Amino acid sequence: MKLSRLLWGAGIAAALTACDIAAPPMPVYPQPTARIWLNQGWTPDVRTQYHHADQGTLTFGIPYEWFAALEQPNAGASSRFADPAYLDRFGFIPGETGLPVGFARSAQYYDPTKGETWNNPETHKPYAGLGFTCAACHTGRITYKGTEFLIDGGSAMTHIGNFRTELGLALLAADVEQAAFERFASRVLGSGAGIWARGQLHEELNRVVVEGLGEKTLVDRNAAKSIDEGFGRLDALNRIGNQVFALDMYPALPYGTNYEAFSAPVHYPHIWDASWFTWVQYNGSIMQPMVRNAGEALGVRALVNVTNPNRPLFESTVRIPTLEWIEHALAGSSPRAGKAFNGLRAPTWPAALPPIDTAKAARGAVLYKELCQGCHLPPTNTDAFWTGPWWKQIDGKGDRYVDLNQIPISEIGTDPVQAVGMANRSVALPATMTNLPAGQTFASNSFGLALGQMVQNVTNHWYDTQTPPVSAARRDVMNGGRPNLLQVKPEYKARPLDGIWASPPYLHNGAVPTLYALLSPVSERPARFTLGGREYDPVAVGYRDDPIQGGFVLDTSLPGNSNAGHEFRDAPRGAGVIGRGLSPEERLSLIEYLKTL
Repeated sequence: MKLSRLLWGAGIAAALTACDIAAPPMPVYPQPTARIWLNQGWTPDVRTQYHHADQGTLTFGIPYEWFAALEQPNAGASSRFADPAYLDRFGFIPGETGLPVGFARSAQYYDPTKGETWNNPETHKPYAGLGFTCAACHTGRITYKGTEFLIDGGSAMTHIGNFRTELGLALLAADVEQAAFERFASRVLGSGAGIWARGQLHEELNRVVVEGLGEKTLVDRNAAKSIDEGFGRLDALNRIGNQVFALDMYPALPYGTNYEAFSAPVHYPHIWDASWFTWVQYNGSIMQPMVRNAGEALGVRALVNVTNPNRPLFESTVRIPTLEWIEHALAGSSPRAGKAFNGLRAPTWPAALPPIDTAKAARGAVLYKELCQGCHLPPTNTDAFWTGPWWKQIDGKGDRYVDLNQIPISEIGTDPVQAVGMANRSVALPATMTNLPAGQTFASNSFGLALGQMVQNVTNHWYDTQTPPVSAARRDVMNGGRPNLLQVKPEYKARPLDGIWASPPYLHNGAVPTLYALLSPVSERPARFTLGGREYDPVAVGYRDDPIQGGFVLDTSLPGNSNAGHEFRDAPRGAGVIGRGLSPEERLSLIEYLKTL
């Protein structure tokens, strides 16, 4: 882990030059008077395990012990970066273990490219790892008149960009400010640590800062083509591609090769029911659950060796058994017998929110059948949903899954950048990933297809290296009984609308704040609105447009942010118009019915 003195000095100079990086403003939220986890079929033990299950990710590039020792930027010696109240300002929900929901601590920080653990230079014991789990992005929160409602599998309202910036500033301060470093070193190493250990820690800290500044140069280089993600959104597929095919490929490829702009931010999708769809992702691109989940783990920095030919290729830190457990917790058992999804269920409208107007909802049910059912299928609480022809086996075997309607972009008219960008992106591969044995070969440089092959190689390596190797039958079970198929089409899928009231904002890119706006003509939808607030509007159904300090203003005129399409307007069908215009009363009636799903 040592750097040369020359590199260390150059890194300090670069860090000092970067000290003018401004800390982003962050919201200050009122403390809730009550917190309610909605009942979605999980026991508290399952919920806690899902929130903090170690998937093998090392998202922040630093050990847990460093994270716990850092100070908040410009907040003084008594502050801690890991303070739950501070992390809450980025949108991370305080968790059950002292870490926020979606943060997992692993037993050790292991690097498969070296076959080594990262050790504390004073104690010589391995550091613990720290990274995101899927709960970081897929746990929702809304507040109403002081009560906070927490939603497993919902849409997070986090600001990952601000969090990364603040973490970088905290590391930078510990690196370049002597007093801050001394406090940091005493917390990590102990107050009696020797000068060699403190010097070693400083070199390691500086290496991390230099690497972070290097990645910042890639972000800055692509800034003109990037779109601010803000609260509640992330360009997930491009970020995964940048991690797996750019950052993980260095030094086998020149630094920055395959790095792309963040051009297609998407609203974090809610994930109940998704285990029972034939295809997942907004554009319906991935079939196999293990590939989906392991790809997510790699994208949030589970480490993998693709650069060192002297180490096992595709060895990774991905925790395959954890991913299997998470998928089972989400999916539950087969839904065929009870005609209901089990595992993680969609939330039902809570009694603490204003009661549903049953007369309006009855009128809305008629409108749903007329206007929504053709794409989104009958409601999941009806027999029609469970007996329809969309339930299909894959390859004629095993369980049945819901084969959702996928709507061409030319018809639905919503922002095309996410689907088209995935279809058009290609990647270069290093020499270590050519001339591979049969079954590991990359048949395409298409980003989507290459990502599927990469994840397959990672999971196969794990299966092959267990003692004894995992049998073909057991692999099929762990893979969710589905093959690794991928497709890249200019389409978006139409999923069932159970729990849709609990997952604002709307459209795949979060460009429409409420269901009322979504049911209105595009000309009546807000062109700019603020994300980051948590107060819920139970009438329009969505987050209120609160101009809070540090909120993110979503400008729908920018590429990737369009609020067009999925429009109910009296006009010829097609090019985004999907149904007749609705009166204000009809919109409210349909919304009232959607609350019942």
